Amino acid sequence: MAGEEWFGQQYFGVRCEWGEAGAVALAPTSACVVVVDVLSFTTSVSVAVDAGTLVYPFPWRDDRAAAFAEERNAVLAVGRRAVTTDRPWSLSPAALRRAPVASRLVLPSPNGSAISAAVTGIPVLAGSLRNATAVARWIRGQGWGTTDRPVAVIAAGERWPGRDALRPSIEDLLGAGAIIAALAAAGAGPLSPESTIARTAFETTGDLAATLAECSSGRELRTGGFADDVAVAGELDASTAVPLRIDGAFAAAE
Repeated sequence: MAGEEWFGQQYFGVRCEWGEAGAVALAPTSACVVVVDVLSFTTSVSVAVDAGTLVYPFPWRDDRAAAFAEERNAVLAVGRRAVTTDRPWSLSPAALRRAPVASRLVLPSPNGSAISAAVTGIPVLAGSLRNATAVARWIRGQGWGTTDRPVAVIAAGERWPGRDALRPSIEDLLGAGAIIAALAAAGAGPLSPESTIARTAFETTGDLAATLAECSSGRELRTGGFADDVAVAGELDASTAVPLRIDGAFAAAE
């Protein structure tokens, strides 16, 4: 595509883009991809990996997901409102904390999970506010985050209701910014302008918890009875586990 090279942010060690298309565009020239879906895929992955669960991303919650889970001897997460005593695992990070620990979990979502599944051939990490500093330090420990071995931080965004269109979301901008800020503090760079904007958004947000609660996605969850999920998502640097996709599943990196 004419002009495609200008959108790859190839002169920078830390890059930032949105959604599956952004991930696919940056992945071929990146050392790794960090997927950020704060409300709630990557926050849920963080909570599950903290407990020792292997988490398989899957783009769809339908019969394909059930077959995928069966093939891997894993339990399948259900929708937030479909949780039962027999099926306590869902995309809700608060529900995952309450549920018995599963050894293997298939976690479908149309945003963070779909992006994670779409990126192949390079390491994929699940980043969130909960593990921003841990993820950044692990990346720097691999020698990544330079112009020769750049990092692509992908804010997942949401989907507009009833339309297959990306809705850029404040919570994912802040999550990406937290990781980028930690990367910069650990010596990564230079930052692309896109990365700098995300970092600035995070560093200039005074009350992170209030911002998450009052943003569109946060209000949607709170009014739907899932305020605990928003609270868990705002636990800045509560986790030191780094979810790395290994053989198709997220597990704690060593």
